[in-house]
Formats: sequence, structure tokens, C-alpha cells
Amino acid sequence: MTVIYQTTITRIGESAPDALSDNMLITFREGAPADVAEFCFIHNHGALNGALLPGAQFELGEKHYPVTAVGDVAEQNLRELGHITLRFDGQTQAEYPGTVHVAGPVPDGIAPGCILKFIA
Repeated sequence: MTVIYQTTITRIGESAPDALSDNMLITFREGAPADVAEFCFIHNHGALNGALLPGAQFELGEKHYPVTAVGDVAEQNLRELGHITLRFDGQTQAEYPGTVHVAGPVPDGIAPGCILKFIA
């Protein structure tokens, strides 16, 4: 297996944990506009080293989730902005173009220093 993307969460926007109650985790690289950063888990942007496709694995800390669907612009948004919306619902069709769907329970205890990665 190959790590295609890895980054570390550096800070958490004030309203970012609220999205978790809606089964979503929203990321954006450092330098996000303040009105956007408030709703995001901010990270030090890494390089995307491969295609982000269903069948990949998403890892957050020690938790592993299979990727079940990838929206049409999710890979581009991740590459250019470090921005994706992860949905913890296991859907096999992406709900929105920038959404990545994964199967498994919503993570808890996300803190700065937590490592986020995609493995193919």
C-alpha cells in the first residue's frame, strides 16, 4: 500500500466540531480565509501522490475507513486547497462534487497533531 496523501492537523476552527454531529469532517490547508477556517480542521498541506479513488483507505490517527465514493472535484480540491468534505455514511455515489464518502463511525477526539492520510 502507498500513502497518496498525508498531513497533520494543526488547529481546529471554532465551529469545525459541529460538522461531526452531521457525520462530516471538513478540512482546509493553513492560510484558509478566516470565515472558512472557522468551520474546518486546518492542516499543513501535503502533496497528493496518486489518484484519490473508491477503494482507498482513509486514516485519521489510529482509525481506518474504506473510501466508498469520491466526488468529481474532491481530488483537485485536496491537491490545490487541502480542502475536502469527508462524509461518514458509506454512500457509493458522491453526494456533492467535493465530497469523499467513507464507511465507519464518526471519529471523536480529533486534536491538533492528529495525522490524516489516504492510502491506495
